[in-house]
Amino acid sequence: MTDKLNIFGKAKEFVIGKARNLHDPRLFHNISLVAFFAWVGLGSDGLSSCCYGPEEAFLALQSHMFLGIFVAIATAITIFVISSSYSQIIELFPSGGGGYLVASKLLSPAVGMVSGCALLVDYVLTIAISIASGADALFSFLPPYLLQFKLPVAITGVFILTLLNLRGVKESILPLVPIFLTFLITHLFTIVYAVATNTSRFGAIINTTASDVTLARAELGIFGMLVLIMKAYSMGAGTYTGIEAVSNGMSILREPKVETAKKTMRYMSISLAAVAGGLMLGYLFYNVKFQPGKTLNAVLLENLTLSWNPQVGYIFILVTLLAEAIILFVAAQTGFLGGPRVLANMAQDRWFPLQFSLLSERFVTQNGILLMGGAALVLITLSRGSVKFLVVLYAINVFITFCLSQLGMVRHWWNVRGKASRWLKKLAINGLGLVLTTFILFSVIIIKFDEGGWITIFITGSLIALAVAIKRYYRRTTKLLVRLDSLVHAAEIARSVESTEEKGPEPQYDPESKTAVILVGGFNGMGLHTLFNVRRLFGDIKNFVFIKAGIIDSGNFKGVDSINDLKKHVQDELNHYVVFMKNQGFYAEAFSTIGTEIADDISGMAYEIFERYPNSVFFGGQIVFPQDTIFTKMLYNYTTFAVQRRLHQNGIPFIVMPIRVS
Repeated sequence: MTDKLNIFGKAKEFVIGKARNLHDPRLFHNISLVAFFAWVGLGSDGLSSCCYGPEEAFLALQSHMFLGIFVAIATAITIFVISSSYSQIIELFPSGGGGYLVASKLLSPAVGMVSGCALLVDYVLTIAISIASGADALFSFLPPYLLQFKLPVAITGVFILTLLNLRGVKESILPLVPIFLTFLITHLFTIVYAVATNTSRFGAIINTTASDVTLARAELGIFGMLVLIMKAYSMGAGTYTGIEAVSNGMSILREPKVETAKKTMRYMSISLAAVAGGLMLGYLFYNVKFQPGKTLNAVLLENLTLSWNPQVGYIFILVTLLAEAIILFVAAQTGFLGGPRVLANMAQDRWFPLQFSLLSERFVTQNGILLMGGAALVLITLSRGSVKFLVVLYAINVFITFCLSQLGMVRHWWNVRGKASRWLKKLAINGLGLVLTTFILFSVIIIKFDEGGWITIFITGSLIALAVAIKRYYRRTTKLLVRLDSLVHAAEIARSVESTEEKGPEPQYDPESKTAVILVGGFNGMGLHTLFNVRRLFGDIKNFVFIKAGIIDSGNFKGVDSINDLKKHVQDELNHYVVFMKNQGFYAEAFSTIGTEIADDISGMAYEIFERYPNSVFFGGQIVFPQDTIFTKMLYNYTTFAVQRRLHQNGIPFIVMPIRVS
């Protein structure tokens, strides 16, 4: 068995890398991201949407394409408004202020849950549509007979990104930097070249735009023309997805986190507005029209390079479109970075199983990464990698989160009016963001509902129902567990009474007597029940050793100070047991550790303790609920049994003490 475990451990180490050293003083520095890398990891989703967002908006204008100037301006303004709104969220929530936390804190926990569920579905769709779009773009260069391999390639892409993210955040981003820069440079060059070579036509373009406005007003009326512009503006809603990723990913940013986040947001908003707006202007400058089998970006590049050397033009088009294909794969990274963190925050609040807040030995939210990757695989497989189908599902959910976040911020600035500095300006920014995002949300729902948008709403509604059921179950079981904690009050009273009495000599370790090594989770009812049952059933034990492992999860993995606070808390909890037993005349001491894999950490510590106390027996309590349901198995871990298996494999006795609650 040990050999099998060693082989598994080596294979795991080869795939996701060696465990990181928690005691490395540069740990947080090494795994955090500076603004540039955060821009690459979190901004690729927004930039990649320039491959389809501007195109959807432009095509919606139909024959009145010169109205696209107004759409381009509105798109750029919206990007800056939403980015400014989220910069204010970052300042107000420096430890992480994604849509879930903002809505939970500023509106209500239930509203926050709705926002979080919407964002989770959006992140899964981000992964699925990015990978599927990348596969489409990639296979557009290849012979038609190879199309049968498109779906397997898309599935492989999800697997590769999942493995990269299991290795760590920085490890998943570094290989993407050259691709990101190639995309950015080629597209900025395209836009600058398009503007520079058409400066002499600006007057004509303005006149043509004025004529198009007159024509559209004559055909549709003023209201109809405005509706057409607003429809095109709404159809490009996919362009804005990804802007919220920075506020969700605060935990992975380099200190000072707020400044790093705001700098990342500036990089993201400027690059996104420049590329999205610039491409739409390029479509106008080169009279780009839809051609079957080609994207508008491909048509733009072909028209732009007509006067170039054919070979140079072909290479430029090939490099630019290949960069588009790959950046779409890269964009899936945003889903892997943001989704698990939203899930972890919701797990901390018991909307989802606590296991989703745990970190792996590489200090990533492993369970969340696996869930996001698995859900994306299901979507890609069921849709057969159809971008046309996935894009219908996309962009609805992120605007639910946008609206709720902006509403929460508007409420906050109104509540602190007159107290906070520049509150009116901040209220205006978030208020404008609320108006814009609400308009886009309802427009997208109306436009996409009959086309399949209802599927997104159904999936999100089902996830909300599941979250409510999990929360209710946690509340019910918490009420049961609270009954155990009545022992804590009694123990505290006994300890305070005994501390006032005259004490005898300090109890000493008796090597002739048996030693009970008790695994506890804190100074609580479960630990005391385990202790009292051990004393009741094994009365000849005179020596007591208490062990506890502090779990490092997404909630406390925020810096050196947080880790030190966890160490102190763990030791304080154990000291309560030591003092309590010494006051009753028993020898007692405690051992603690902190880590991410509690069963492994406890087992490693147990081996050392057993060598020091060879005449010892290990004990651990295990809650037994009145009914063993699927929720019980899903929501509560069975660490005690995991530790027991590990110790038994090494010949160390471990007894599980059942603690029944009713």
